[in-house]
Amino acid sequence: MKATAIAHPIQGLIKYHGLKNVRLRIPFHDSISVCVDALQTTTTVEATNSLKEDLVMINGRKATGTDLERVEVVLNTLKNMTDYSGHFKVVSKNSITNGKGLGFSASGFAALATAACAALNFDIDYISLSELVRLGAGSATRSLAGSFAIWYADKNGKSYAEQIVKPENVDLGMVIAPIPLSVRTDEAHSEVLSSPFFKARLKYVTKIIKTMENAIKTGDVATIGRLAEEDSLNLHAITMTGKAHMVLWEPETVRMIKEVQKMRREGIPAWYSMDTGPSVFVNTLTEYVEKVADRLRGLGCSSIITSKVGGSPFLSSKYLF
Repeated sequence: MKATAIAHPIQGLIKYHGLKNVRLRIPFHDSISVCVDALQTTTTVEATNSLKEDLVMINGRKATGTDLERVEVVLNTLKNMTDYSGHFKVVSKNSITNGKGLGFSASGFAALATAACAALNFDIDYISLSELVRLGAGSATRSLAGSFAIWYADKNGKSYAEQIVKPENVDLGMVIAPIPLSVRTDEAHSEVLSSPFFKARLKYVTKIIKTMENAIKTGDVATIGRLAEEDSLNLHAITMTGKAHMVLWEPETVRMIKEVQKMRREGIPAWYSMDTGPSVFVNTLTEYVEKVADRLRGLGCSSIITSKVGGSPFLSSKYLF
């Protein structure tokens, strides 16, 4: 049987950084994100006995190495859960491929597991599915939840995400500037403990997570934007002070940060946010989205994307093969 799922990537608002359990991808602390409606991963999965091994194609290339290993962890776990002895053909495609730090690993694994379960006609409960997608990418739990979501590091012995509010409940608009970078996110996550500031971050996140959740529930876009901006600086302070001294920003990143600060001085409600990469999200009220986008285009970035809040993954009748 064949199935296609479409999922949206995430922007981290209170980001996760580092894994307490690398094999199970369990984080040190809770985190909160929002799905990006304008971006998506489309994945078609076929359960078949005609292959001698799983075949995985990502953005037109056959997956190998670490990319394949991460996919196989999810697929093999699913095979064990269902006693399925065949193989899978997987074809996955992101809507854009020219930016780093845009949350596509989240949407990729959320779409993968959703489609694979549908291909096997496996009626899996939500929490089990969330824990399954987490084995591929921790943030996939929040892409699976959709909208604004909180990922629990440990809730009653489980690590999964749940939706905080519906997409339409918060008047948040996003402007995205994709910027490429060759560094893998896993490299940054692996060295968090080497930063002298990581313990301070754990204390900070514990305090701020509830504030962000309350801001989302009340639709307070200004507080959402401000906290996401502050958390971005906090996160990158960790990457810059780890043993590899990773500076993940590009010159374009800094130019956009300064432009957002300038806009705010002019009375435009805009706040920047970066995940583990150089790409920039600018959070604002929906009525200001086009004005903010025009300002960023004025810096010479032609690939600016505007978005509203995205929902959870869904099945499609259209296949990639």
